[in-house]
Amino acid sequence: MSRGEVVGLDHVQVAAPRDPEVEAEARGFYGGLLGLAELEKPPALAARGGVWFACGAQELHVGIEEPFAAARKAHPALRVAGLEALAERLAGAGVEVRWDAALADVARCYVDDPWGNRLELVAVEDRPVTPG
Repeated sequence: MSRGEVVGLDHVQVAAPRDPEVEAEARGFYGGLLGLAELEKPPALAARGGVWFACGAQELHVGIEEPFAAARKAHPALRVAGLEALAERLAGAGVEVRWDAALADVARCYVDDPWGNRLELVAVEDRPVTPG
């Protein structure tokens, strides 16, 4: 590592507006619907607002941004075991699930978090998913 090389991804951050409900919304969407475990923020950063979640070996941070603008194109892609089941759970909660078949060997869809940030959900299974 002495050559100054990138060896992995530590975390990704999505933005949320400053709002009293934002942390509850983050917990409901990222924790409840997506099933990510919440992480305790370091005390020095907790006052800034937002919520952190474990996402495999990496982390997903929801941070407060002012002025806020949702990321409509830039996005994290989350690897999902059981993509069809997650998509059904999200749709049942009123989240629009947009399937994408542009890559024939990759089952994936897009959803928006409560503030309009785009998320890509990618199946870890080796077979394509056919939405039904």
